[in-house]
Amino acid sequence: MPQRYWWNFAGGCLMMFLLACSSNPEKTVDELFAPYRGDDKPGAAVLVISEGKPLLTRCYGMADIEKGIPVTPATNFRLASVSKQFTAAAIQLLVEEDKLDYDTTLRQIFPDFPDYAKSITIRNILQHTSGLIAYEDLIPDSATVPVKDRDVLEMMKTQDSTYFTPGSAYRYSNTGYAVLAMVVEKLSGQSFAEFLHDRIFQPLGMDSTVAFEKGISEVPQRAYGYAVHTDSIEFSD
Repeated sequence: MPQRYWWNFAGGCLMMFLLACSSNPEKTVDELFAPYRGDDKPGAAVLVISEGKPLLTRCYGMADIEKGIPVTPATNFRLASVSKQFTAAAIQLLVEEDKLDYDTTLRQIFPDFPDYAKSITIRNILQHTSGLIAYEDLIPDSATVPVKDRDVLEMMKTQDSTYFTPGSAYRYSNTGYAVLAMVVEKLSGQSFAEFLHDRIFQPLGMDSTVAFEKGISEVPQRAYGYAVHTDSIEFSD
């Protein structure tokens, strides 16, 4: 797993521990998120829930620094790898419909894949044990156009090996979940975004949640991305 995800996970665990020990959770959270305060800082929203009830809501910093828009409880953030749970749920729905099973191989779904895909199962990909090559390492330094899931699928078709024998080791894989999105598209006959909307978001009343597609999706009250450097903050969305 990339180091930044470990830090996010560790930070979340630390916050829960400190809140449990604190007699003043509001002050504790304010202290933890002090670096996010200010009209020149990328922001954050915090919601603490216990037994289904919200205990604390806090907002810090800016959703859009350039326009002076602060973070509010209604601000929409990118989910990043938290979205993997929805990809896995989409696969589960297809399994329940008998369109595949967890031991279906990648080669069975995409016959034009190289031979290595014969031994990679859907289960392997879901569990990050496929050994698929990290697509991030295959992108040229000169690339300026964002890579889409379909691009990742095509990249994998040009490879002739995996990091390890599928199922023999664990390696966190963004590649695998991009490929799973393409599995959903092929077997459902819908775009991945449409499938998530129709089968997961809409039934659950998640009206403000979308699988973002640049130039297609509308995301109201959105928080924009920034790169934080030692002495500067740079728009990086």
